[in-house]
Amino acid sequence: MKCLLRSMSEFKFACPVCGQHMACDSSQAGTVMDCPTCFQKITAPQAPASDEQKFILTGSKVVEKKPSALGITAAAIKPEADNKFLMGAAFLIVLLLAAGGALLVLHGRNFNTHSESQNPAAVTNDVAAAPVKPALIAPPANDANWLLALGTNTIPETPVAGRIHGHDFISERATFYNGSLTLRAGTRGPVTFGVTINFSGALPESLAGQTINVGTNADTAARVTLHWQGDAEAGKESFDNGYALRLEFGALEKNRLPGKIYLCLPDPEKSYLLGSFNADARKPKPKTPKKQS
Repeated sequence: MKCLLRSMSEFKFACPVCGQHMACDSSQAGTVMDCPTCFQKITAPQAPASDEQKFILTGSKVVEKKPSALGITAAAIKPEADNKFLMGAAFLIVLLLAAGGALLVLHGRNFNTHSESQNPAAVTNDVAAAPVKPALIAPPANDANWLLALGTNTIPETPVAGRIHGHDFISERATFYNGSLTLRAGTRGPVTFGVTINFSGALPESLAGQTINVGTNADTAARVTLHWQGDAEAGKESFDNGYALRLEFGALEKNRLPGKIYLCLPDPEKSYLLGSFNADARKPKPKTPKKQS
């Protein structure tokens, strides 16, 4: 549409595409017209103020809205439809991710099962087994361990072990009661296999931190008593001298008296003990007096 009539309210504007000047009345501001040169649809601008007549305004090109692939313009889509579409898309993505994760887990399990079947040594229990402590073995009763002399053997940190009357011995409990140190097999009941060293009623406090050396040339020393229990015999034997003994007592703490011992006896069976101990040094409970009838 061209503006042919001119009036006092007439103004000019330029085509934004080709620059062609066009004339329009103020009443036609905002209307759509065709450019006579490039034939583009142009929206006429608002009429200028009186002091702006010397400037040439520019119209705006009309942009036609193209229909979408489904024949629906963007303006026709309602916000509710957008929300539903987005929610549906998000839900579909979540389902795809969950399915992918499940496939990965299943694949990993199948791979592990296949690997374990190929390598049986790789199969382990759910709970790791506690490490098994190696069994203590009494050292052999030979000249390397049975020597009636002091200072020739290094006392190990391992529990006391050795031979008593020809039988292998490993100490399972150490006690210091009534002035006597006992190293024994078993933890309860009478001593049937072990060694008792009697210090004539000495208190553990007086022996704590002390080192005792007894040579074979001592006239009298602490009495050492052997207890043994064989397959067909049981017995005991005591020695007041003629043996070699080295005792290294540690500090008394919380009714425990630790120490190390090297004991070599002159019996034909070559009995000896060698190792470390931690003796229970609690005072025995006083005996309850019997009621007189």
